[in-house]
Amino acid sequence: MSCIHKECYSIHKLYLFTPFTELTQTHVFMISSQAILNIHHDAPTFSVPTGAVDCHTHIFGPLAEFPLDAKRSYTPADASIEDLKRLHAALGVDKVVIVHPSIYGTDNRCTLNALQVLGPSRARGVAVIDETFTMDQLREMHAVGVRGVRVNLETFGLHDPALAIQTLEYTQKLVAPLGWHIQIFTRLDVLVSLAKFIQTMRVPLVIDHFCLVNPELGLDQTGLNVLLDLLATGRVWLKLSAAYRIASNPDAESVKALAKTLIKANPDRMLWGTDWPHPGGGTPGQSRKTDGIEPFQTINDGQAINRLATWTAGSSELAKILVTNPSQLYSV
Repeated sequence: MSCIHKECYSIHKLYLFTPFTELTQTHVFMISSQAILNIHHDAPTFSVPTGAVDCHTHIFGPLAEFPLDAKRSYTPADASIEDLKRLHAALGVDKVVIVHPSIYGTDNRCTLNALQVLGPSRARGVAVIDETFTMDQLREMHAVGVRGVRVNLETFGLHDPALAIQTLEYTQKLVAPLGWHIQIFTRLDVLVSLAKFIQTMRVPLVIDHFCLVNPELGLDQTGLNVLLDLLATGRVWLKLSAAYRIASNPDAESVKALAKTLIKANPDRMLWGTDWPHPGGGTPGQSRKTDGIEPFQTINDGQAINRLATWTAGSSELAKILVTNPSQLYSV
């Protein structure tokens, strides 16, 4: 076993078997910064609570085993299960939710394989389906850890409320018997147009990546009150994930103010995730292509988890977002 792997094993063992009350800043600094897929990740600057969950990650590849969908919008490099495990060892994160990426369409084999490898005590998944899926297929996915399905409106440029409602309606009919949730990737104005329908949904709704709210527009911007009201009902969950998607400087005060406002609306419905391995690192301003490998963005996930700690009111609220809430939603 290499020195790096010994260090990662020791770190992960520490977080798995040391009670939270015994974790100290000394333990935190035992975790050194890591480079994974040639991208640097800082060590946590706080005691990450035992059982912390990264609620938004993806696995890519290997290509030879899991072929890509012909209709995909980009072609990423491989990002393996072992890479993910190394990241979480570096961050002190114990558990994970793997979200099926758009490059595979509705072929969920790559994600299901990752769930089987990581095991039910560590991993849950969010699949992508369509109206052709049968209950037997969904039950098979449930058995390996799938607990929700993703409706990806933003990536495919789907902003028509009628089409979105149609998709959400047939999706909830399929997943409601299993107790699953629907995860939606969309922007704030589209969410506002769906608000009345969301209030009638029979399954929980999880919103990706801050609902792509622009923090520079302030806390009085049109539509933000609708999102806050939906959160207050308890019917909707929100991922405080991928702050780099909503701001060029995720450490800006405007991002912190937005995050704190969202948390205050309902801390019991907040989740956190890295969005690792961060596809979309191509040339800015150029259309994404499929005929070459698109690089990953150079996102420091150590900074991301440390940033979350600055948004919360204290260790209790932080533990709620990292441990309690995902445990309730994903049963992990």
